[in-house]
Amino acid sequence: MTSSDSPEYAIVYVREKGEIRSVNAKGNLVVHRQYPRYKTPRLFDKDFSVKLCIDNFPTTIGQRSDHFVFTYNQEGSLRYTVKSLFDITLLFIADNAEYIDSLVGFPEQMADKLFAAAEEKQKFTDPLTSTRALKVFSEAYGELVLKSLCLRDRCLLLSERIEEIRVFHRLESLDLHGCRLGDSHDIFRHLTSDAFTRLVRLFIGDNCLSDEGLQRLTAPVRVMKKGLESLQQLDLSSNPFTEKGLGYLTCFQKLQQLNISETNVKISTSLKVFFRNKMGMELSVAPLKEFLHSECKTEGWAEEIINQWEMKASELPKKDSKPRTNALQFYGRKKFVRERMHSICYDAKSDEKTIIHFHKSDPDSTSQQVGHSTGSLTKLAIQIKKRKLSTEQENNQGSLTAKRQALCNFSAEDLKLLNSY
Repeated sequence: MTSSDSPEYAIVYVREKGEIRSVNAKGNLVVHRQYPRYKTPRLFDKDFSVKLCIDNFPTTIGQRSDHFVFTYNQEGSLRYTVKSLFDITLLFIADNAEYIDSLVGFPEQMADKLFAAAEEKQKFTDPLTSTRALKVFSEAYGELVLKSLCLRDRCLLLSERIEEIRVFHRLESLDLHGCRLGDSHDIFRHLTSDAFTRLVRLFIGDNCLSDEGLQRLTAPVRVMKKGLESLQQLDLSSNPFTEKGLGYLTCFQKLQQLNISETNVKISTSLKVFFRNKMGMELSVAPLKEFLHSECKTEGWAEEIINQWEMKASELPKKDSKPRTNALQFYGRKKFVRERMHSICYDAKSDEKTIIHFHKSDPDSTSQQVGHSTGSLTKLAIQIKKRKLSTEQENNQGSLTAKRQALCNFSAEDLKLLNSY
C-alpha cells in the first residue's frame, strides 16, 4: 500500500529498525514508542513549599547521646551500641531525682547505682535540687548515705550547705571543731532535735562556747529527755566555759569520754569529786586516742559529695579587705586589725596546753577493784574481830578507849572503803 492509494486523511505507518514510524503530511517520519509514557500525578502544587522550624525545641533533643555507648573497633573506626533498657531507665530517674516521692523499700543495691547516677548528673551539687534529692535518699537509707561527717575547720562549707547538712539525720559521728559556732548558731536547733538521737560522737571544740551555749545544747535532754541522749564521746576543748557549765553535762547518762582541755576549767579536787559523784567518771592519766582528729572522717555514699561542696565553696570570690585595712591604718588602728585577724577564742589560749580528759572506767577493771576491796575488807574485819577479843579481857572502862585507838590505826583509804559499804 502506497501513499497515493490511501486517502488524504489516512495515516501511514512504517516499521524501521524495530521502531514504528508514521509519515506526516510533509513526508517526515515521526517515531512512536511501543509502550506509551504515562504522566505521574503531582501530590502538591508547584508553588507549595515546606519549612522546618526547630527554634522552639530544646537543643538536648537533637544532641542526646547518653543512650548510646561509643567505642572503637580494631580497625580504629568509631562504633556505637545502644544501652540496655535498665541503664536508660536508671538515667531517666536520676535526671529527675528531685521529683521522687519516696525510695522506702527500694533495694539497696539498686539505690546505690541510682545514687551514683544522680551524683554524675550533679543533682547533689546544684542548690536547686540538692536538698530534695538528698532528703529522699536519707529518709530511705539513713546511715548508708552518711554515717560520719567531718567538717573540722570548714566554717564556710557549713554556712553554705547548712540546709543540706540538716538532711543527714542518721549520723553517728559529727566533727564541727573550729567552725565558729558561738552560742546561737542555727546548727544547734538541728543538733537538739529528734534527728540526732543516734549521734554517738560529737566534736564541737574551738567554737567559742560559753556556759550559755552548753545550757542551750543540753536543754532538750534535761527537760524533754530527747536529743543527744545517746552521746558517748564529747569534745568541748578550747571553749571559754566555766565549771558552772559542767553542771549541764550531767544529763548525758551514756557519756563515756569527755574532753575539756584548754578551757576556763582547772584541775582541782572538787572537779574530780564532781565528775566521780555526778557522772561516774575519772581523770585520765594519758590522753585518750578517741579525741584525735585521725579517728574522725566522712563515711557513706555522700563522701565524694562533701568533697565537691568544699571545692565549690573554695571557688567563691573572696572579699577584698584591703580598703578597710587602709582606713583603719589611717586612723592609727593597725594593731587592732592584726588582732581581729584571729578569733577571740585564740586570744585566751595559753602557750602551755593542759590535757583534761575524763572517762568512765572499764567494767572489768571495776570488778577487779571491787574484788580487791572486798578482800581487803575481809582482812580488816578479821583484824577488828581480833582486836575486839583482846579488848574484852580489859575492864569496861578502858574498852571504849581501846576501840577508838584501833580505829585510829586505820588509814584514810580503809576508812573510806568501810564507809562505802
